[in-house]
Amino acid sequence: MSLRYLVSRQSVSKITARLRSQYAAAYGFATIADPIPSSFRSATHHGASKPLKNPRYPIPMRSFSRGIHSAQVVDSVDSEEEEEEDGGINDFLSRFVWIIRQKLNVAYPGCDKETVDGMLMVIVQRVVEEMEQGGFEQMLGERQGAAPSQDFSEDLWRTVWEVSNMVLDDMRKEARKEKMKGFLHAEEVKEMCRFAGEVGIRGDMLRELRFKWAREKMEETEFYESLELLREQEKAQEKGEEEGEVVQAEEDGVTEVNPKDGSLPKRRGKIRYKIYGLDLSDPKWVEVVDRIHEAGEVICPQEPKPISGKCKLVTERILQSNEADDMSPLLAEWVELLQPSRIDWDNLLDQLKEQNTRLYFKVAELVLDEKSLQTNIRDYSMLIDAYAKENNLEDAERILKKMNENGFEPDIFTTTILVHMYSKAGNLEGADQAFKTLKSQGFRPDMKVYNSMIKAYVNANQPKLGESLMREMESRDIKPSKQIYMALLQSFAQLGDVKGAERIVNTMIMAGFQPTLESCSVLVEAYGKAGDPDQARHNFDYIIKVGHKPDDKCTASMIAAYEKKNLLDKALDLLLQLEKDGFEPGVATYTVLVDWLGKLELVSEAEQLLDKIAELGEAPPLQLHVSICDMYARARFEKKALQALGVLEAKKEQLSLDDFETIIKGLMAGGFFQDAQRIRGVMEAQGFVASQQLQLHLVAKSLTSRGHQ
Repeated sequence: MSLRYLVSRQSVSKITARLRSQYAAAYGFATIADPIPSSFRSATHHGASKPLKNPRYPIPMRSFSRGIHSAQVVDSVDSEEEEEEDGGINDFLSRFVWIIRQKLNVAYPGCDKETVDGMLMVIVQRVVEEMEQGGFEQMLGERQGAAPSQDFSEDLWRTVWEVSNMVLDDMRKEARKEKMKGFLHAEEVKEMCRFAGEVGIRGDMLRELRFKWAREKMEETEFYESLELLREQEKAQEKGEEEGEVVQAEEDGVTEVNPKDGSLPKRRGKIRYKIYGLDLSDPKWVEVVDRIHEAGEVICPQEPKPISGKCKLVTERILQSNEADDMSPLLAEWVELLQPSRIDWDNLLDQLKEQNTRLYFKVAELVLDEKSLQTNIRDYSMLIDAYAKENNLEDAERILKKMNENGFEPDIFTTTILVHMYSKAGNLEGADQAFKTLKSQGFRPDMKVYNSMIKAYVNANQPKLGESLMREMESRDIKPSKQIYMALLQSFAQLGDVKGAERIVNTMIMAGFQPTLESCSVLVEAYGKAGDPDQARHNFDYIIKVGHKPDDKCTASMIAAYEKKNLLDKALDLLLQLEKDGFEPGVATYTVLVDWLGKLELVSEAEQLLDKIAELGEAPPLQLHVSICDMYARARFEKKALQALGVLEAKKEQLSLDDFETIIKGLMAGGFFQDAQRIRGVMEAQGFVASQQLQLHLVAKSLTSRGHQ
């Protein structure tokens, strides 16, 4: 916009005078009032010995929180603009009430809380009435020397004026600081900072220049905004509109500004005044104001200190270190050179985390004892979480122990991490204890916590406990995921618990999950484990009836169900029927057949199936090696049996208790008693205890062998 247009309408001197008045109002350098005078004790006509009363409110208010909603009459139109205005009003009144309460406590040290609340209620309501009439800000500008109203004494009105100006001053300063933040990140300021960095300006000088450029940019913007405002006022004067309001604004030196700019918010009609329904004597308000003033001490977020010279060399040495190096001397030297604050430590740890995770863990644990870090419980929690994600349970527990020793009790966030960590590690006891602690702290578990605990129960072969948690989720209207349903269904199936499996399937249907090939296949497996091939075949036929084609895993479950009752003819008939429909057996089906034929000592037929498995080109499962070892041991093929046994010993960590017992029984049946005793030792070293039947069998075999000797 050209200045020529404005100059033609007004003289330059008049423009300058207006700008100065507007800038004075915008910057808001009002003088903060002196402490409350002793005459404040005569603030009312009723004296200090009685509760403060208002002629309009003859009965004293018993509690401010009870009467705080008396001004919550809302306009018929509830727009976003009104909500913004109410937010500004609440901000002003919250600050005003906090300061007035302090002054009342000083002036009336002998009054109880009820009396102070009553006085405060009357004062606030009177101020709100003035604001509703639109005359309160005008009163602040003009009427400080006027005679007191019939409600309050002169001293009380003077205190109200002083506190109001103090609050407005704080709001204006805060608004300017917020405005300054935006200009600090303006593109032009960033460009000048980049240029300054290229020519060698660093550190404190660059920071000072950045603030200087941002302030100049803000002042330039405000100047042009003021010119635009003057132009609009001139247009209004020419048309004869709002002439009285413009003149009055010039005389008062007060311009209506958005509440965000720091002037007293204006509101037509009744004010929606509330402070979140809380008693204003609550210590929370002290904390709120403290946070406001703490936030006002900085204009922009804190930045790490610039690192240069010897400190830069030490930093590079830290970043290039190895996990095995002793980091204590380097960190001590770095602390001495930089005198770091928390933001500096965070910056260093972030760099380590990007470059070397293991070194990050080591340094992060070392700096927990640094005073400059100002260690809090979140530092311990984040480190425990990082170790848990790396499946490093021992280190996570060590940090947890260190946290307790330093006086930090696990909070809800930390305990949630422990639930996930122990569940993932398969430590049901730890997960269950953490889960109970979480609930005792009043936390209502969410979907992720429930999922972790249910998986922990499933992995521990306790699906009934997992099912009870699932019912708890449903009672809280938290819908379990399909993965949770399937995990519970699979767990019941592996245990042969048909009733449990059917309950889960019915629950899935009620939850909106229709039966699928996967869920039906698990039911076939459940009936097979329970030794009921007829019901397994019924579910298998249902799969075909609804249009699904049984896959290799489903067919293997059906063959395994027939194996339980040794119904080989029915199994072969089923396979022939499926092959006519285009089914080709896979590794899972062949594995079940090899195990079955091996138990029947049909070695040559089983070896033919092994050749077909080799033709498929897939890696044979561990269960197949167990079946092969058992088959060759029973058939007394020593060389092949020992070869298969060597493969299994190499994978001993993957073997289950049932696998160990199958191997040992097969070795004993084939006369390989010494190998059976050796495998028993391997089993016990893995933490398994032999079943009572196997122990009796081993003892009997040992006595028999001694008798022959």
